[in-house]
Order: sequence, then structure tokens, then C-alpha cells
Amino acid sequence: MTFASGTTYWEALVPGLLIVLLAVTVLPWVNRRNDLARTVAIAVCLFFTWRYMIWRVTDTLPAMGLTADFITGVIFTAVEFAAVFGGSLSLIFLTRTLNRSKEVEANLPWLKAQSEQPLVDVLICTANEDLPILERTIIGALSIDYSNYRLWVCDDGRRPWLQALCEEFGCGYIIRPDNTDAKAGNINNALKHLGTLEETPDFVCILDADFVPKRDLLTRTVALTKVSDVGVVQTPQHFYNPDPIQTNLSLTRVWPDEQRYFFDVVLPSKDAWGGAFCCGTSSLIRYAPLAKIGGMPTDSVTEDYLLSLRLREIGFRTVYLNEILSLGLAPEGLKDYIGQRSRWALGFIQICRSSSGPLRLNNGLPFVDRVMLVETWLHWSASYLCRLLGLIVPALYLLLNVQAIFANVADAVSYVFPHFAAQIAVTIWISRGRLLPILSDLSQVLCADAIVKSVAIGLFGGKQQKFKVTAKGYDRSSRVVQWPLLRAFLFYLGFTFAGILWAFVLNDSRSLADAAGMALFWSWYNILILVLACLVTVEASQRRRGERFKADGMAQVIVGDRGFDYPAHDISVSGMRLNGPMPAPVGTKVKIRYEDLALEAHIAVDYDNAFAVQFATSPGARIALIRHIYCGRFHLHVRDIRPAAVAGALASRLLR
Repeated sequence: MTFASGTTYWEALVPGLLIVLLAVTVLPWVNRRNDLARTVAIAVCLFFTWRYMIWRVTDTLPAMGLTADFITGVIFTAVEFAAVFGGSLSLIFLTRTLNRSKEVEANLPWLKAQSEQPLVDVLICTANEDLPILERTIIGALSIDYSNYRLWVCDDGRRPWLQALCEEFGCGYIIRPDNTDAKAGNINNALKHLGTLEETPDFVCILDADFVPKRDLLTRTVALTKVSDVGVVQTPQHFYNPDPIQTNLSLTRVWPDEQRYFFDVVLPSKDAWGGAFCCGTSSLIRYAPLAKIGGMPTDSVTEDYLLSLRLREIGFRTVYLNEILSLGLAPEGLKDYIGQRSRWALGFIQICRSSSGPLRLNNGLPFVDRVMLVETWLHWSASYLCRLLGLIVPALYLLLNVQAIFANVADAVSYVFPHFAAQIAVTIWISRGRLLPILSDLSQVLCADAIVKSVAIGLFGGKQQKFKVTAKGYDRSSRVVQWPLLRAFLFYLGFTFAGILWAFVLNDSRSLADAAGMALFWSWYNILILVLACLVTVEASQRRRGERFKADGMAQVIVGDRGFDYPAHDISVSGMRLNGPMPAPVGTKVKIRYEDLALEAHIAVDYDNAFAVQFATSPGARIALIRHIYCGRFHLHVRDIRPAAVAGALASRLLR
């Protein structure tokens, strides 16, 4: 079939098909760590992206006039242009990447050769977390393998039981009379206390209350401070529980938490450009410049990013070490997940309005930091609004005949298909599957309403906005439905279905143009995303008492005076699962030897050719287990992501 433009369907498909062919046959064999290879791949992607965007601006806008078509078309095109521009900047920064592990290894002899290692004060910041969470973090922090550090718990909850716990473990305890400036104020109060001590620290290490440090956190991060202009060493945030998307879509075993793309792909690239920034917890900060700028900034609810900018203004940089050096709690509920990201959006808009904003030419920020601020501003302000409009625009056409985009099918395929094919192929290749199209769109849709509101508040509201602590560790034993979110997604679903029914079933008098076919395809994709979003709002119950980590190696089960060796399957602070037939009946008391653990237990559950043991409860055993599991090599990181396995898990969840 040939269209008025002279293009056939086949001719329209060719550019996109060629990109898919190259993506399948060439990209898997190219080294994604090579900067030249990344640059070439991203250049091809940007060519097709801007080929598409220029077509959108020059050929698809409605006729000029005070019509609903023109107004909607201009608004949508402008927002899309801003989002594409921001996304292009993001891709340009992805042309480089940096791994500092070799630098750490090279610097370790310098650190060990010092007569006394630099003094580090570790600050655990807490507001309302419960005993099990804080106990884990304190035990982990006391297990750090570093010869010269002090541990302080900074309690904004002013809880007597926490003071008693700190006295029991022998660590410092700091409180203040109020909670002014939230976490930043809590840290600044601790810094004020440290400044009164006979020996002030060389560095401070910030830990959120739920983040358990690995034993080598300080050794690895302090090693990167050999160069005196390093002001912050940031490490990634890894989690010992799945986030709401993983949990509610049954993706825990096949798909990593959403933050992996940022910490494993984006931040190493920003570091390669000299633009890494502090992300709060699990960071090491040089004390002298921190004191020089007056402590943690308080004019943004994302004080961590602003800290890097303020230090940058006086000549100190932030570097990033991408190693698993701590484990924390991801937001457990969808409401908390969305609230956390809304706070990040609000905080960033506050940064742009502050004295460290990208357009404040006298603040001393280097050019690359200004460009990164613009890129991130466009991410929060344009990308989510564009995704929200993307839910509305096709339904507006089908239901109300408001046409924001004028194009025939062949032209649309010729420009849209290569753009999305190149973008998907390159991002999957660079991220090793950490960014997949449906799931990235889903994460945006889940947060879009809230983030658009946060951006508006940041732009037009007062500068003083409340910091809301992300709730962690509360009861998850029953199913919870997030009704306000579910109602919003059902509204979008109903609006989309109404458009399809009206245009293709109920309205016989309306002649359907090419735009109807494109709107139909677009609507069905939106329906898929919205159905998944609805499923995520129905939060699954979690009945296990402790997080389970996949284990390997052999464990010995001692029954009486006989020992039996079994392959370890998984482990938690409450028990362990072993593969093989039980050595004795359920309820039998046994002893477990596994790596450096020697524990009393009893056989609790019999499985098919496997069994579980429950550890005896004692303070000593609990401390040993926390140190072994959370401070050791265990984590929930999904290393090998197979898109087919992710698609299978999503299909299974949709059909349940």
C-alpha cells in the first residue's frame, strides 16, 4: 500500500527493521564498557531520536488557530521536546563510564602504610525506626573492619530504649531538643557535637537507620581520599528486600530493584564526567570542607545532592565507588515508594531555585554540573508530565476527536519505529537489561501524578517544604490495596476504554482516519501499562520474619554425634533451608555449622527433597547471624537479567 507521501508500508518499516537486526546481531558482541563503542551506539540513537523529533515539530502539528487540536498539539509537542532534549543529554553522559575499584586497590597500600588511619565518625541517622532495624544497623556498624572510627546514633525520636541499646552496645548517642530541618538538621546537630570533642574527625560516614554496612565500607571508601580534593565518596544503595514493583508483580527473582539502573549505569557515567553526587546514606564526607560550608545544606529536602554542589563550589569533588558496601531497606509499600520519589523531585526543584542552581552564574559551579542540573530538571519536570499526557492524548482523539498529532501511518512508522527501536536497543545494551521499556514506563506511570504535583509545588510553592521520612519496617503481614492510586489508574483505564468503544463500536457516523489506527495501538499499550499499575496497587502480604538470601556451599547438620553435609539453599536470621532428605524427624534438635557459624537449631519443615531448620533464639546467635548475613557477601542483586524471563513473569502475573 502506498500513501500520499509516496511511502509504502515496507519502505516505512525498513529503517526500524535494520536497527533491530543490528541490535540483535552486532550489539551483543560489542564491549559496553568501551567509551568509543558507547559513543558510536549513542550517536546512532541520537540521530534517529532527533530525526523523529524534527518530524514531530515540522510535520505533525495541527493547523495554527485557537482550536483544541492546536492547543493540545502544541502543549504535547513542547513537553515531548523538553523530555527528548533531557533524554538526549542523559544519553550523551552515558557515552562514558568509570569503575574506581582498581583505583581503590592501587590506594590500599597508601592507606595501610599510614601510622594511624584517618579518624572516621560513623553517624546512624534515625527518626522513627523500630528496634529490629536499628539493632541490625548498630551491630553491622560495630563490625566494620577499620582501626580508627567512632560510632554515633543520632536519634531524632529521643527514645529512652534506643539510648539504653546504645549503652548496651557501647556506641555514642546524640539527641537534640527538636527536629528542625529533619535529617540535615540531625546531622548538623551531630557535627556540632563532634566539633566540641578533643579530637575532631577527618571524615564522617552517613548511614540511614536501615542501612547495614559491610565490613570493608570504610577501608574501601577512605582509600579513595588519597587525593585531597575528594570531598565525598558515594557508594551504591543495595537492598535486602524487593521494592513494590518486584513484590507485587512477582518479579523478585528475575528483575532487579528500580534503583539498579541509576546506581549501576547512570552514576558511574556521571562520575566519568566529573559529575557524581552524594546520595545520602553509605557516603563518606571529608569533615573540614563540610564544616567550612556550615554543615549539611538545609534549603532543599534533598540535602545530599545539594551538599555535592556546595562542596564543588569551594573546590571539592564527589567520586563514586560502585561496590556493594551496605544493604538497606527499599520502600516496602507503594505509597512510600512514590512518596520517596516525589520528595526527590521536590528537592531537586528546590536546588534549582537555590543559590546553587544552574543559572546562577556566580556560584562557581563548573559547566558540566550546570548541564547535569538542567538534564535532571528536565527529567523530573518534563519526562513524567510527558508520560502523563501520553495516557490522555490518544483517548482525547478517540473520544472527543481532539487530534494533537497529524500524521499518516506510513510516516509515523518511518519515524517512530527507528527512534524507539534504537533507543530501546541502546539502553538495554548499555544497562545490561536494567532498563526495559514496559517496566520503565510502568515506574513512570506509577509516580507521574505525584511527581508532577511535587514539581509544581517546587516551582510555585513556598521554599520551605516538609521533609517526610520514608516509612520502613512496618507490618506487611496482610494484603493492602492502595485505593486512591487504584482509583486514579482505573480512571485512566476507563477513559482509554471509553475512547476505543466510542470510536470503533458506538459512533458509526464518524469516518476514521489514519490517526485512529495509531491512537488505537497507543491506547492498547497504555492499557497494558495501566493494568500492570493496577496490579502493583494491590500489595502482596509478606509473612516471613526475616529476609532470605540465596546461599551456596555446604552446611553440616549434627544430630547427636553424627554429622550430615547438605548443600545450602537459603539463609535468614531465623533459619536456613537445605537441599536433601531430612536426617531426622521434624522437631529434632540439631547443631548447624556453616562457614563461620555454629548454631543450635531444630528441624522445622519438611519439603520435597529439602528441609528447613529454625535457629534457636539467643542474643549471641542473633548477633552472629546479623554479622554473617548482612555484613558478609549476601545480597539480593539480580545480576543476569533475561528479558524473556521478565516477560514470562509479567504474563504469569497478568493471568493470575
